[in-house]
Amino acid sequence: MAVPKIGLIVVGDEILSGLRQDKHIPAVIERLTARGLHLSWVQMVGDDREFLTATLKRSFASDHIVLSCGGIGGTPDDHTRQAAAQALGLPIVRHEGAVELIRQRCEESGQPLDEFRLRMADFPEGASLIPNPYNRIAGFTIGQHHFVPGFPVMAWPMIEWVLDTLYPQFHHRELEYKRALLLFNTPEARITPVMEQLEAQYPDCKLYSLPSVGDNKLARHIELGVKARGDFAKKEVVSNAFTELVKVLESMNCEFELIN
Repeated sequence: MAVPKIGLIVVGDEILSGLRQDKHIPAVIERLTARGLHLSWVQMVGDDREFLTATLKRSFASDHIVLSCGGIGGTPDDHTRQAAAQALGLPIVRHEGAVELIRQRCEESGQPLDEFRLRMADFPEGASLIPNPYNRIAGFTIGQHHFVPGFPVMAWPMIEWVLDTLYPQFHHRELEYKRALLLFNTPEARITPVMEQLEAQYPDCKLYSLPSVGDNKLARHIELGVKARGDFAKKEVVSNAFTELVKVLESMNCEFELIN
């Protein structure tokens, strides 16, 4: 079974307006990397139910694993639960398991069990719960979409639970192999045909080019490399493609330095 692509949706006007800086992208990448998984795409969406519904409708139509952070509270600017239900054509129902967790939280904190708090137990019909170790207020899963709060202290352990409980079969199934060099005094336009030629010759590999203006320690340069994901056999493919890349650059009298 192939490892599905993994996407991340970050919800909230506060991110798009700059009131808060996103911390979810690096945190999710870190947690995926620790499990041999990779983030394929990210989308940031404001508190706009119509646009969020359209975004989720597209992602539900894929076979991707999708992690969504934010918008599952009970205030008027929280739209994620309703948007997920609308995207799937499902009703919103009150989840009794989530109600019980909210009741426990209220008893522990001395807060009233009111309608505002109970709204956070309303999920698309058929959803299952994602446990929240911080305050018991659950997130939810439906299909391969997993919805957690926007607060990092809650979201990140909940995402870890999703990855470790629902997808352990995909951990470390695909390794990433990479070889790279620093290329000096060569414009990208000159190496683009080389990259295209090698990708055609080695279709299992991707070539990448990361230009840098340099600093006081390193002159302007391009990090140029070959990478591939898959089983151990891909390591040899990457090595072969990189060897060919080095030969071509040498034939062009390019100045470069191997970095790995």
